[in-house]
Amino acid sequence: MHVVTASDQSPSSLLSDDNRVRLERWLATQAGASRVRVTEDGRLGGGAISLNLAVTLDFDGGPLAGRHACVLRAEGGGRISASIGKLREFVVMRAAFAAGVLAPEPLFACDDPAIVGHDFYIMRRAEGLGAGHAVTRSEAAQPELAHELGRQLGLLHRITPETEGLERLAEAPDCPAQETLAQFRRWFGDLGRRDPVIAWGLRWMEVNAPLPGAVVLCHRDFRTGNYLVKDGALTAILDWEFAGFSDPMEDLGWFCARSWRFRRPDREAGGIADRADFYAGYEETSGRRVDTTRVAYWEMAAYLRWAAIAVEQGLRHSSGAEPSLELALTGRMLPEIEMDMLRHLRSIGGTASGFVERVA
Repeated sequence: MHVVTASDQSPSSLLSDDNRVRLERWLATQAGASRVRVTEDGRLGGGAISLNLAVTLDFDGGPLAGRHACVLRAEGGGRISASIGKLREFVVMRAAFAAGVLAPEPLFACDDPAIVGHDFYIMRRAEGLGAGHAVTRSEAAQPELAHELGRQLGLLHRITPETEGLERLAEAPDCPAQETLAQFRRWFGDLGRRDPVIAWGLRWMEVNAPLPGAVVLCHRDFRTGNYLVKDGALTAILDWEFAGFSDPMEDLGWFCARSWRFRRPDREAGGIADRADFYAGYEETSGRRVDTTRVAYWEMAAYLRWAAIAVEQGLRHSSGAEPSLELALTGRMLPEIEMDMLRHLRSIGGTASGFVERVA
């Protein structure tokens, strides 16, 4: 679910000769150009849900006259429940970019399947390292990077449901915790009753749900592996396909979940630094204090959400709908995710005996 640098794979089959011609004509109309040439630069690594193709666009005439390095991001072979679709993703990125967030600038979006066969949008291409294991490889902590990521998240969370242009998104929930729990129960289905760890987690969320509070635009996949770093500095925040309105502490809990610390589980802020560095940056721009109790709740939700996504990704492979080693391996991560969830419960005092006493 992340975009990194162009790989040496063969170019994607997304653009046949006919598709390229249709795309060039469509872009010329959209950009007010006399002509557009599209050059494929290779498939971009990562992306279990979306197809990401590096392209160079040459515009003759119009406000974008010149050469631009871009990414064409289209729906993949399958789509999971949490994904909002490419047109909504484009709208979210446009709002984030306008708010000063380091999202790649979104340029064009299209829902006409006659162009390339999928909904897609085109954004500017950013440079940097994105793979989580590589970003967390540094022996030294990266507090400045964590602080800047917090600042960026704070800017995003200044966007509210009243912001113009976000009408395409689902209606903001009155109580994000309750809606999220109901969504999890739908996603897990019978597994939410048969798997004791998942059942425990769902019941814990029900018992400990916080009261309704602020609701803002959340990235909902804000983590190491979904941003780019170049020379130690943040260059872009990627993969907005799960974005939506929710409790702002949800994004903080997701970022700090053990699942996204990669090589450095001891560095609780995304495997790169301490939570304090991340939280300080967030408070600097968000206009609110970090509520650590709510963060702990949403970190618990993060493990359940990641578990649900892993199960669904695995089913995409095992059902035969989309045979893929990557999807199969993701599906087999459930025990590891459940162990991380149990570690989190222990760290916040969610012991088995305490749980039984509360729900008896």
